[in-house]
Amino acid sequence: MYIPYNSRKDYHKSKFGAVEEGSAVVFRIVMPRNFSVSAAYLAVKEEFSHTKTYISMQWEKMQGDNEEWWRVEFTPEKAGLYFYHFEYDTPFGRSVILLQKDGCGYINTQGRDWQLTVYEKGFSCPQKFKGGIIYQIFPDRFAFSGKDKKDIPSYRVLRNDRENEPYWRPDEKGITLNNDFFGGDLEGIREKLDYLESLGVSCIYLNPIFKAHSNHRYDTGDYLTIDPLLGDEEDFKNLCKDAKEKGISIILDGVFSHTGDDSTYFNKYGNYESVGAYQSENSPYYSWYKFRSFPDDYESWWGIDILPEVMEENEDFLDFITGENGVLRKWMKLGADGWRLDVADELPDVFLDRLRSAVKSEKEDALVLGEVWEDASNKVSYSVRRRYLLGRQLDSVMNYPFADAIIRFARTGDTSSFSETIMTVLENYPRCVTDVLMNHIGSHDTMRVINALAGESLRNRSRDWQSGRKLSESDYKKGIQLVKLASVIQYTLPGIPSVYYGDEIGMQGYADPFNRACFIEENAEKSLLEHYRKLGGIRRSNSCFAEGDFRFISCERACVAFVRSDESQEILVIANRNETDIEYYLHEEWHSSEILMGAEECSYYVKVPKMSAVILRRYKRF
Repeated sequence: MYIPYNSRKDYHKSKFGAVEEGSAVVFRIVMPRNFSVSAAYLAVKEEFSHTKTYISMQWEKMQGDNEEWWRVEFTPEKAGLYFYHFEYDTPFGRSVILLQKDGCGYINTQGRDWQLTVYEKGFSCPQKFKGGIIYQIFPDRFAFSGKDKKDIPSYRVLRNDRENEPYWRPDEKGITLNNDFFGGDLEGIREKLDYLESLGVSCIYLNPIFKAHSNHRYDTGDYLTIDPLLGDEEDFKNLCKDAKEKGISIILDGVFSHTGDDSTYFNKYGNYESVGAYQSENSPYYSWYKFRSFPDDYESWWGIDILPEVMEENEDFLDFITGENGVLRKWMKLGADGWRLDVADELPDVFLDRLRSAVKSEKEDALVLGEVWEDASNKVSYSVRRRYLLGRQLDSVMNYPFADAIIRFARTGDTSSFSETIMTVLENYPRCVTDVLMNHIGSHDTMRVINALAGESLRNRSRDWQSGRKLSESDYKKGIQLVKLASVIQYTLPGIPSVYYGDEIGMQGYADPFNRACFIEENAEKSLLEHYRKLGGIRRSNSCFAEGDFRFISCERACVAFVRSDESQEILVIANRNETDIEYYLHEEWHSSEILMGAEECSYYVKVPKMSAVILRRYKRF
């Protein structure tokens, strides 16, 4: 089918992907001569101002005997989200060119508009995170220092059977209490810094560390206090200080859309000395919450009554979190280098605007990372088009689209959706955002990656089915191989790879809470751990992974190949999901390249083992 426009080709669109406001972009369509086109137009709609514009294109030249080029230069003066298509006139009337797939538009077919993301002038993301590696820790389950625990509430169950799975069975009222704790603490994490350094880790992302009722701590009890099982402020400062000496930043989980009902702010059970919102309409915190009928009928996160929702637009709450003496600044003064925002798509614009301003005022190079599961550039949340990535809110997001694409490819060999997902994100996000994308393939909210790759489907599976379930020996062995394959892709795509604690040693587990078991290094699958260490070394020692360009070389027959490059070097990654070895024939410039991983020799072709990947490097000549 004839393709008059492809947004991913520079002769059709002069600048790939998102552009800075005030930056001129040349659009060009190529039309068949026999269409007798008499006029052509660029049709643009700006999402936030709801303005629509038709801009006349100019006839540019003939290309050969059969093609006419039409051209227009468009300069978006204001940051925003623009959607565009092309229209043209012939003796038979007006027709439309719309996007179908792979950036390509076709004539007189059904389709949709292209997206042009325009970000604010000068928008940049923290340089120090680029090219690094994130390690995500669920604090209760990672490392226990052995220090005595003090001031522990009586309802908590302290466990020392770290080999066993977390409690998950509901009590007699049908409630899962999440009140068993394995004793992981900040000092334990500090003692593991050498281990993390051996993996090449440059950033630790901690799930919530503030005082809370539950072991996951997403039901915040006190934003200003470290949970006593984890330690105290001095432990936090020591962790940040020692991590910084090893070149490792600490980012915290900000849970600001709701608190716990058992908190100093709501105080439903009277466990705090404060007068909570549940206790009195005269409480200083009453205006934070959304009572339909005081005190028992209130709005809560996803209807879970232990998580009362906060009115984030409330000025008192805004000042408490983002103010000069607020929560954000307190923990950053003590050593934190940024925040991951829980359910960022449920936080209103005014809150995100104020949050970014506070964080960047405290530390200009701090990271503001949002939890958004979809394409964050065009997300609609609560019927509002969001502007996360235009320059005044987030630096970047958790990259669920990449995670889904990597896992699908590693599990099934699906190359089509893999390439389209990668290119769509790269096309829609500002370049500085893609450099700091959190590229995870597993987290506290998803099943362990080895289960996702080699386990059974969770469809209609109960917790009873999941409890105690392990992969068979053959599935586990295959899973290890597929994790190695997936991690190579994860570590070499644009963005920052994020390792969920224990994935690097082959930990298993289906959904929450089975994906949150205790980290036991002695149980490590040694070949996988060494693979991650080698991969970390490759990533940290090659400059092109920080801000290098990306391009696909091929993407078919369960094999993908792509190049990362900067001014001094190029790295070629070939990932083979086939269950047989393949011989991948190389362009001439790669015939004498250096093998970094996965192959024994490289000449006119390189042998890529089944369900495996090869990494090659060459330096540019000047």
